[in-house]
Amino acid sequence: MTTDLYIHESDQVYDAIVVGSGISGGWAAKELCERGMQTLMIERGRVVEHRKDYIGEGKGPWEFANRTKVDNLLVEEKYAVQKKCYAFNDATKHFFGNDKDLPYSTEEGTGFDWIRANQLGGKSLLWHRQSYRLSDYDFSANKADGHGNDWPIRYKDLESWYSHVETFAGISGSNEGLEQLPDSEFLPPFDMTAPEIHVKQKIEEQFPDRHLIMGRTAHLTQPTQLHLEQGRVTCQTRNECQKGCSFGAYFSTQSSTLPAAAKTGNLSIAPNSVVHSLIYDETTKRVKGVRVVDNDNLSTREYFAKVVFLCASTLGSAQIMLNTKSKSFPNGIANSSGVLGHYLMDHNYNAGATGTVEGFDDEYYSGRRPSGLLVPNFQYKPSLYKKNYVRGYGLAGGSQRDNWQGNAHQNGIGADYKNKLNKPGKWSMGLHAQGEMLPRFDNYMALHPTKTDKWGIPLIHIDCTWSENEKLMMADAEQTAFDMLTKAGLTNITSYNSVENNNPGLAIHELGTVRMGHDPKESVLNGFNQCHDVTNLFVTDGSSFCSTAVQNPSLTFMALTARAVDYCVNEMKSGRI
Repeated sequence: MTTDLYIHESDQVYDAIVVGSGISGGWAAKELCERGMQTLMIERGRVVEHRKDYIGEGKGPWEFANRTKVDNLLVEEKYAVQKKCYAFNDATKHFFGNDKDLPYSTEEGTGFDWIRANQLGGKSLLWHRQSYRLSDYDFSANKADGHGNDWPIRYKDLESWYSHVETFAGISGSNEGLEQLPDSEFLPPFDMTAPEIHVKQKIEEQFPDRHLIMGRTAHLTQPTQLHLEQGRVTCQTRNECQKGCSFGAYFSTQSSTLPAAAKTGNLSIAPNSVVHSLIYDETTKRVKGVRVVDNDNLSTREYFAKVVFLCASTLGSAQIMLNTKSKSFPNGIANSSGVLGHYLMDHNYNAGATGTVEGFDDEYYSGRRPSGLLVPNFQYKPSLYKKNYVRGYGLAGGSQRDNWQGNAHQNGIGADYKNKLNKPGKWSMGLHAQGEMLPRFDNYMALHPTKTDKWGIPLIHIDCTWSENEKLMMADAEQTAFDMLTKAGLTNITSYNSVENNNPGLAIHELGTVRMGHDPKESVLNGFNQCHDVTNLFVTDGSSFCSTAVQNPSLTFMALTARAVDYCVNEMKSGRI
């Protein structure tokens, strides 16, 4: 992309402003620009150029001062929360937010680990790329069991939009015909290892309702002409994706949607622009722009547009809305329902089991596959809730074989020890829960009444805990994973349940806070991600979710965003916005 995309001051009235440049923001910009809308993308962080700024890419651990371990003093000063993320190390830390500059508060006795990536591309540079459709069982779950409000949409409303975004992004996987996990528009799946194929057979023999499938992931296993035209090529199976990928082999804003938006000539980008609040016109009852604070010098400026898409993240979008106060909305814009900021959720990744797969000594694998396996939720409708909790969980996992990296820490000396390093060890395999978190009003984020950040914006204050339902679910998931591996013939099985020790947030799937709904009295958005109270304001990130389901949510962010843009542009052309 050329530098003439980037602006600072502007008195132009754009057709649309998109706040945020992650997965949702990138899709909003692409779809708006391709529909002929002059679009301004506002990003609070720095510019990250595709390929050029992937400074950790291709470097071995030995090329870092501490073998990719981040200096302890630096961690405690700047990355106390971010260090908890599996992807955080010295090769990736520049893509993570600085906790010192980005404080937030939590209610006494609770905690929430908020992982952030404030730069162009956002967390699309760091995500784990698992991509699944939600099913009708997920969209109807709240109504079916009475927890949370009814989603105003069903699978048929998103089905064509899932296909739309999958074709462009590139999703690898296999057609399975499962009613709880609709198939996608697939590129070929990654291969299972021989032990995985064996365990799959055993599990499906013992548990006919459970299917072990290859994970569905946003990687180009076999690029189409559309992907090649984006400048993207085949995944090299390096599994170093969080460093950035110059091949564009995994989907990110930088590799895919941003170049498409820029190609239209309709895109401008305002980086280093921290959105303080929206500008609301009491006369027209519309949003007319945004107020920003310069990330570096703290000066203020304003940008204007006919419509605004908030894609600033579940917590970020709600913060902007809560901080936009007026005579009509003293408690935050579009908050006549009083639910803005409430129903904060995350996935429950806190139980599982691992064991040894005996045999297969003559089997190994080529490359480092960037995806694992999945057992889709087998408790996906109320008639299957057979436990002392509601909803269900999936089990993700995969196999690996001990290698020299593990053997290097064993006792030994001399030739025998060196020879041992050349021989792979035993195969192991694990299954790890991804459970649903119920929507609860008491799980919320709000603006701190007295504390502000360096940009003068009230801090986010979070009160979010696991309910007894989530705790009971993880107790069952631990036992289930143990039983499944046992019946599949694994040995030396160990299990764990860490729900009491881990805060919500670390799944990095925060959802809710600006939820959809049929009724404006109990929701902020309608079924097209449009605010009930302010018709030219759309919110299409994870904050719009009514429930978490079990599946990773990012693919649904994409589909919701593309659908909302289509609706918005049609409404603008008809004069209703």
